[in-house]
Amino acid sequence: MRLWSLHPKYLDPQGLVALWREALLAQAVLRGKTRGYRHHPQLERFQKHSTPVASINAYLKAVHSEAAERGYSFDGSKVRAVRAMPSLSTTHGQLDYEWQHLMMKLEKRSPAHFNKWQTLRRPEPHPLFRVCRGGVESWERPQASR
Repeated sequence: MRLWSLHPKYLDPQGLVALWREALLAQAVLRGKTRGYRHHPQLERFQKHSTPVASINAYLKAVHSEAAERGYSFDGSKVRAVRAMPSLSTTHGQLDYEWQHLMMKLEKRSPAHFNKWQTLRRPEPHPLFRVCRGGVESWERPQASR
């Protein structure tokens, strides 16, 4: 499961579809509708939020908006309404880590997307996140090859 801190506009079609499915799974976990993935590290920041379900719904809303902009027909009825946009924090180190990770994926899987974004040095976060100083988040499980 990868719930990107990066803005979904950077994802290629496969990545955006995968994010939608994984965020819906995260929503089910946070709503107590599934027994699997309850302790997945990617969920920690949502679980720590005062309104975990509202935060994942806000996350999904932004993914849905990106998909709609691209002409995809993701089922928006799967996302509950969000009255006020909650916010979560992430670090510059986490964004940098995820950017490297995404660029490695895009280079292999989607060269056109890789070429589009390869010169970008400071990617935008997902609209749910505000960025603060710091390294890679404690819940991240970095791989030595990155």
